[in-house]
Amino acid sequence: MFNEADPNEIENWACIMEAGTEYEIEMAKEHLADQDIPANILSKRDSALSLNVGETALVYLYVPNEYEEEAREILAQTEIDNKGEEE
Repeated sequence: MFNEADPNEIENWACIMEAGTEYEIEMAKEHLADQDIPANILSKRDSALSLNVGETALVYLYVPNEYEEEAREILAQTEIDNKGEEE
């Protein structure tokens, strides 16, 4: 099922964000939830090796296709600095 680092094609869902940490994706998911946009996280992180860099550590954020444009706009308007704090 997860044979490469690229986002998976999931029927009726669009990948709108990828990051190297679950923390970044969780923040984005919570921000979208505040706007009543459903989202799910897909982590390809290799927990057996505790890796948090590279292709084995990518985490993806998906929204239903009908929310893709709105979700991308919301995330684009919300800038997050390197410390994970909203500006």
